[in-house]
Amino acid sequence: MALNIVIMAAGKGTRMKSALPKVLHKLAGRSLLQHVLGTTSALPAESRIVITGHGAEQVEQAVAGPGISFVRQMPQLGTGHAIQQVVPALKGEGTTLILNGDVPLIKAETARRLVEACDGRALVLLTIDLADPSGYGRIVREGGRADGHVLAIVEHKDATAEQRAIREGYTGMMAAPTGALKRWVGQLNNNNAQGEYYLTDIVAMAVAEGVPVLGVAAPNETEVLGVNSPLQLADLERRFQREQADTLLEAGVRLADPARFDLRGRLSCGQDVEIDVNCVFEGEVSLGDGVRIGANCVIRNASIAAGARIHEFTHIDGESAGVRVGEGALIGPFARLRPGADLGAEVHIGNFVEVKNSTLAKGAKANHLAYLGDATVGERVNYGAGAITANYDGANKHRTVIGADVHVGSNCVLIAPVNLGAGATIGGGSTITKDVAAGELSVARGKQVAISGWQRPAKKR
Repeated sequence: MALNIVIMAAGKGTRMKSALPKVLHKLAGRSLLQHVLGTTSALPAESRIVITGHGAEQVEQAVAGPGISFVRQMPQLGTGHAIQQVVPALKGEGTTLILNGDVPLIKAETARRLVEACDGRALVLLTIDLADPSGYGRIVREGGRADGHVLAIVEHKDATAEQRAIREGYTGMMAAPTGALKRWVGQLNNNNAQGEYYLTDIVAMAVAEGVPVLGVAAPNETEVLGVNSPLQLADLERRFQREQADTLLEAGVRLADPARFDLRGRLSCGQDVEIDVNCVFEGEVSLGDGVRIGANCVIRNASIAAGARIHEFTHIDGESAGVRVGEGALIGPFARLRPGADLGAEVHIGNFVEVKNSTLAKGAKANHLAYLGDATVGERVNYGAGAITANYDGANKHRTVIGADVHVGSNCVLIAPVNLGAGATIGGGSTITKDVAAGELSVARGKQVAISGWQRPAKKR
């Protein structure tokens, strides 16, 4: 049976007070609309259609991908009007699932329940029982009973005082028989307080035709909360982050404070992982057994092996190339690992050291105020404070190769391409422009001169 998934994403979001279309505002590092599309990817749909309107080009460009099509609603005259625009794109006679692009945390299991309950024959509404359902359309049931048949949905603005006392609200999401949906939306009118075409009016049409109308309760409020303001977005962000934190805690991860934790991607953890406060994880991050993450770290697209310690205020950003940290490595505090940093076991990267597109073998150390870019570093290398690889000549990048057991003194400049042989020593303050043979001491700096009788110029009074 054919399944069409329609996501309504045409609204302006005036209360967001932003030039950015509402559905593109981010929650946990992804746009609201991307969250919904991610949910639908778990369902076997014939088509996934996004209805755009305000900022249509920007929205379409942001989420375009295989299997996603777009229909524009211009102007925006209500939810019913939106579905009228999409009718020609609906395939088959099965089920159409309608979701909202500004309700980001709906789960695939809940969406699947709607589709299964519909089965191409019933109109199924996702409902929620709220202490304060202000703003929600009210579910009117036969006899006012909780188990009564659904008779209608009344929008909050059009509801009587008695109807507003109903606590069961309509979430804006439904599954409908595709053929009947096409027929019903063609009969909608805008005779209401807003002068809009309400999709909710199809409930009364279904009742009149004898089509079963079912209410499926959402598992919890968080799944169905929409975003209409920065305040609501912030609230939903905290709810989502706490949910992710609780999942990690249940798996055995030690979070110093689950209220001060942010996951904006996927995080996998081994046993006995400890994460201090105010850490942010983005993209794909894996932490091996016994990894400890200090406070205020940002880690993006990285693999950190067992026993590694990431000290406070470290910034690891793998972007597309990724970062790898080996077993037992010590990183930070205040270190920066950039894309392509590949650190072996027991490597030490200390405070204010930056590593980019470089491989460091087991036991190599750069403990203070240094830069390693486009370098291959052997085992047990000691890389001094203030040393840098000058890897860029203004047009091209070049590589520095440092053999095992090399000692590079403080404040050295290694001008690539250059090769330092195993066991070589580079005197502090040297600027190295030529290869250094294995075991050699190389010193390249100006001779120290002492000038007797010199006086510092005095300030004019």
